[in-house]
Amino acid sequence: MQLKLFNSMGKTLQEFETIKTGQVGMYTCGPTVYNYAHIGNLRTYIFEDILRRTLEFLNYRVTHVMNITDVGHLTDDADMGQDKMLLSAQEKGETVWEIADFYTKAFFNDTTLLNIKRPTTACKATDHIEDMIDLIKRIEKNGYTYFKGGNLYFNISKKHDYGKLANLDTKALKAGARIEIDKNKKNPHDFVLWFTKSKFKRQIMMWDSPWGNGYPGWHIECSAMSMRYLGDNFDIHCGGVDHISVHHTNEIAQAEAATEKNWVNFWIHGEFLVMAKDKMSKSLGNFLTLSSLTQKGYNPLDYRYLCLQAHYRSQLQFSLEALEASHRARNNLVEKIAYLKKECGSKISNSIQGKAKRYYNSFIENAVNDLNMPRCLSDLWNLIKDQEIDSCLKLKTALEMDKVLGLKLKEAKVEEVKLDQELKMLIQERNKARAQKDFKRADEIRKMLALRGIILEDTRQGVRWKKK
Repeated sequence: MQLKLFNSMGKTLQEFETIKTGQVGMYTCGPTVYNYAHIGNLRTYIFEDILRRTLEFLNYRVTHVMNITDVGHLTDDADMGQDKMLLSAQEKGETVWEIADFYTKAFFNDTTLLNIKRPTTACKATDHIEDMIDLIKRIEKNGYTYFKGGNLYFNISKKHDYGKLANLDTKALKAGARIEIDKNKKNPHDFVLWFTKSKFKRQIMMWDSPWGNGYPGWHIECSAMSMRYLGDNFDIHCGGVDHISVHHTNEIAQAEAATEKNWVNFWIHGEFLVMAKDKMSKSLGNFLTLSSLTQKGYNPLDYRYLCLQAHYRSQLQFSLEALEASHRARNNLVEKIAYLKKECGSKISNSIQGKAKRYYNSFIENAVNDLNMPRCLSDLWNLIKDQEIDSCLKLKTALEMDKVLGLKLKEAKVEEVKLDQELKMLIQERNKARAQKDFKRADEIRKMLALRGIILEDTRQGVRWKKK
């Protein structure tokens, strides 16, 4: 089946075609490691993981590159404010290197708990300063820069299609940008490629360069590192929608100024996770971390399940009530898979056929239709609930679907609940009452057991019980 993805470049649903047959080069904007990732950030990484899993499910070989921003990201994307790494180090009384190392490990711990696949290459900005300098040289050679006040700037007026991703009106940008004015800039939306000592005198992370001792602007690292590992033209670049108007717009401008050709074929963006009416943001102070959810007793995969219930291009409103509902739904799913595994043992079907094939085909159709995970979840549940499908065939199909969903259903286990003799006798009595169609007595015993913390479930294979 043909994969279709919504390309932010042009804002249309397009059939996905690769540059190299059977291979995908994919770059995803990674974390700025000055603090913990919040669950809004993590929603973006979950969507990118779904994209990668779908590509691999379709037998593409994916080279996935992600940056780790450990230098040069200011508190404002328009080159104003202070360096986030330095601010965090000052607040915590540690070095910027210690801060970066700690939060990088914390980030990958979170992604592991969420069953997000590790990138093929996770590259730190501080390990690729020379790549950034080399790219800036190419941009400078092609006439897109100017040096003023100690900084090297990118001149957006030299790039005739600047802002094409976000459909920005460059004339309007020149006429009046509502941002703090940097007097060195010819246009308020010009951006810095390389800072020197002329700005932030106490900057700790600095390197020698042709433009003086200094450090890179934030945007240059993604262009430089993606091109280092994926080449001057690659298939997919991902990130959050908040990156479209500035960060990704500037990435495109500088990359294509260097190569003077198209850089990325597909731009895929995920929407915000919102709290009430606002997006989740560290600057707004309304963010939650994954550990804050686990401290409340939730499994990280409960949050993954919650994210799967909304399309990646739709805003998802977060609440503990919604998370609780996802927790119950996922536990129910895991339990049903666990019992299927117990029934089948090693007799899992070799192929998907019959009625299960219809659910499976529907699942694939929804996955390739711009990663429609809510409908994919529905396909999974319809499969699980269908009593006409053999348990082992049902299990095989569900586990295949989970290669995309990433809910770790293969690890599902039946929780053994040991019953004392009194409880066993009550269950036997209820079974007898049901066999004699004495449903009143059967319901009375069910309620008695519920008061003792035991929940019964009647299945074709007999009665099951679990703790409340």
